[in-house]
Amino acid sequence: MTRGVGMLATVVVCCLLGSETSLAGAPETSLRPVLREQQLYPVALPSFAPDRSLRPVTRPANAQAASRAKARADMAYLTAAVAEAPATVAQAQVVPAKLTRAERKARRKAGIGKVCRDRDLIGQEIDPIPGTLPGCGIRKGAIRLYEVDGVKLSTPSIMNCDTAKALEKWVDNGLKNSVRSYGGGVQEIKVAGHYACRTRNHKKGAKISEHGKGNAIDISAIKLNNGETISVLRDWRGGKKGRILKKMHKKACGPFGTVLGPNSDRYHQDHFHFDVARHRGGPYCR
Repeated sequence: MTRGVGMLATVVVCCLLGSETSLAGAPETSLRPVLREQQLYPVALPSFAPDRSLRPVTRPANAQAASRAKARADMAYLTAAVAEAPATVAQAQVVPAKLTRAERKARRKAGIGKVCRDRDLIGQEIDPIPGTLPGCGIRKGAIRLYEVDGVKLSTPSIMNCDTAKALEKWVDNGLKNSVRSYGGGVQEIKVAGHYACRTRNHKKGAKISEHGKGNAIDISAIKLNNGETISVLRDWRGGKKGRILKKMHKKACGPFGTVLGPNSDRYHQDHFHFDVARHRGGPYCR
């Protein structure tokens, strides 16, 4: 009996101790889910919209006037730039006018065609020219030249074949290479002088000019396909046209024995003088 009571007491004590241990490890709050205090929906992304509306608004009258003035100024600048451009596409497309069938027929009827045995020299063979002064005249190979390698002369010019061939070399290697596509290219040579029985610079008692022998030609300007003109008198001193003139003047030294321009003397301020005279020291170019 006593032994049974002791065992019962032991069981009771163990149960009490186990109960305290379980109570000590239990959580202080319930494990059931509870409603969160934070918002149920995600936070909106930051906005990148501008503070002001992008819709156009009417400008003040003075701002509109300034805008129109700027547009006009820009257009004027572009127009001037195109006008000054030396080789624009529009200029490069200018094509020299070709002879009509009637013009070609009239030329043949007048005896105008190849001269000096050169198909690029178009003109007429003419009779020998007697001189009115001692030393003047063209005894052999006198021609009246109309065109050189597709470039017209402003007036048919009398000279000999040596002068015509020198002019052809200069047109090919000097004139055309200097002008290139500026103004659409070369259309015409403005002739200031060709054959004339006279003394040098028209001075009394001076030697006979090379013009009096058919050896010379004077050139005052070059006409371009777009209608512009490059003038020795007006354009020699500067600018794009001046650089072109100086280049073609330099290129004449070689094909011609004498080359004179505005830097030579007061007699050549408005034209180039080219002649085929030969000098001991080589070409004389000023």
